[in-house]
Amino acid sequence: MFMRLTVLIRNERKVAMPVIKGLEWAFDTVASTYEKFRPGYPDDLYKMLFEYIAIDESSYVVEVGIGGGQAALPILKTGCSLTAVEYGENFSRLCEKKFEEYDNFSVITERFENVSLPDSQYDLVYSASAFHWVPEDIGYSKVYTMLKPGGAFARFANHPYRDKDNPVLSAEIDKLYSKYYCAFYGKEVKAGMEYSEEQAVYRAQIAEKYGFVDIRHRMFYRTRTFSAKEYVELLGTYSDHIAIEEKIRTEFFAKIEETIDHYGGTFTIYDTIDLQLARKP
Repeated sequence: MFMRLTVLIRNERKVAMPVIKGLEWAFDTVASTYEKFRPGYPDDLYKMLFEYIAIDESSYVVEVGIGGGQAALPILKTGCSLTAVEYGENFSRLCEKKFEEYDNFSVITERFENVSLPDSQYDLVYSASAFHWVPEDIGYSKVYTMLKPGGAFARFANHPYRDKDNPVLSAEIDKLYSKYYCAFYGKEVKAGMEYSEEQAVYRAQIAEKYGFVDIRHRMFYRTRTFSAKEYVELLGTYSDHIAIEEKIRTEFFAKIEETIDHYGGTFTIYDTIDLQLARKP
């Protein structure tokens, strides 16, 4: 999320490098904070999705990894029958409460790769900033089997990047990451880049290997600005940050908050949101 560590930690559940396997549990320990601070997705993304696949009261839909429900509401409002598959028990309970007014909503608490779902039943399967936790071959093959002929798979994610307009602040926070994060994980500071069109195309083309057709992608952009305290709370929803030993994490976060306050008091994130669409023939 910062100048040199973007590749390591910037992604909403990781993108530019393999995820740290074994940390899937971490998000569920901060479910309410995650729901509060993780962003939703732009209206234009849903516009493109619904132009690609028509969803209404007769449709059956699955979301893989609902988390705090950031992506679910526009889907639910179509009137479709939406089943969420969510590994975290706290997230499942949170979303059951959050969407309790929708009779068309249900949650299965299980890993997607382990849950039993009927073949050729669903009009749409989608996943928002979560599908990279599922092994590729299992995930794409399972989605393909679940979809009706002509059904769609939508994979989208948010990729935040550090404050471009405050390089001094970014450099100071890089130093803190080197001292705390990199030392804890035994990693070296690595140069990072904003999520690119090339990466989005590569991700979109994965579906072709598993028999999908009519593959499309698009990128969307926005900014978000946080106070120092808010930004530290956001960092506390990232699995690799949650897993840092508590004493180290507490000092690390305190230093980040202090540094942001010293250099103006706010931190701006530049988001790139990518959408990949594919269809079962």
